[in-house]
Amino acid sequence: MARLHVVTGKGGTGKTTVAAAMALALAGQGQRVLLVEVEGRQGIAQLFDVPPLPYVERKIATGVGGGEVFALAVDAEAALLEYLDMYYHLGRAGKALDKVGAIDFVTTIAPGLRDVLLTGKVYEATRRKAHGKLAYDAVVLDAPPTGRIGSFLNVNHEVANLAKVGPIRNQADAIMGMLRSDVTRIHLVTLLEEMPVQETLDAVEQLEALDLRIGSIVVNMVRHSPLDEDAIALAVKEKLPIAELTKGLRAAGVAVRKELVATLAAEAHDHAVRVGLERENRDRIDALGKQVTELMLQPEGIDHGALIDIAEEFRP
Repeated sequence: MARLHVVTGKGGTGKTTVAAAMALALAGQGQRVLLVEVEGRQGIAQLFDVPPLPYVERKIATGVGGGEVFALAVDAEAALLEYLDMYYHLGRAGKALDKVGAIDFVTTIAPGLRDVLLTGKVYEATRRKAHGKLAYDAVVLDAPPTGRIGSFLNVNHEVANLAKVGPIRNQADAIMGMLRSDVTRIHLVTLLEEMPVQETLDAVEQLEALDLRIGSIVVNMVRHSPLDEDAIALAVKEKLPIAELTKGLRAAGVAVRKELVATLAAEAHDHAVRVGLERENRDRIDALGKQVTELMLQPEGIDHGALIDIAEEFRP
């Protein structure tokens, strides 16, 4: 059973919202869940309307099933200090390095190190035990976007190739072992648009080539057409009957003008073309043969109530 859920997607697809909803869904099953972000955007705090998250695990929500959601914003510099203290017992020395700016300097000139630290913290949280049992039943990671998810998750493989022996090699191997195991599933969030779908297809191919396991494809912000199939077919061909449009407007109490009818017909055409493109993109997603979760557009925006509704879509 998966305990680490990695959520990625092209920017603007709503991956942070999906990650938060997944965490609430797991808490709804009575689980104790840690929701982690690694990009420094404080997106989780904004979604749950809480103060900016420190580098401390903090309870932010309770699931309908009695579970709890804790959140953590991982800071690479703080993670490095923690790493130095945990594995090399350099607590005071690490703090001294931080005071002179050495920690920030190291993580800036070696961006790969930043990803090593971020994935290392997620690894630690997923495996941590308290009182003889796992501290968290599940960890949900709001991960970097699809454009760099492969390099982010595979960074420890590259480190293992550089460090042939020793604790760094052992740590890197252990992290990659977890990421490639049944414990981990990667979920990709997309919209039914050309660029997000193409990035999703590319990411799936890349991740599977790295022996990483795909969980589900989440199709977000779906809109169902108010037109039936016959109307869509006519609208695409710009053959909607003007008489019927005029009749409908009059029935709705709208003053009918020739310009209004023409505008309505043009909008129907554009709508029908968009529906056709969305269906083509959905076919491309379905061709992957993965589990697909469809989330409807929330026209009023995302608040806690909307998050609860979205979470229901992830309940088994």
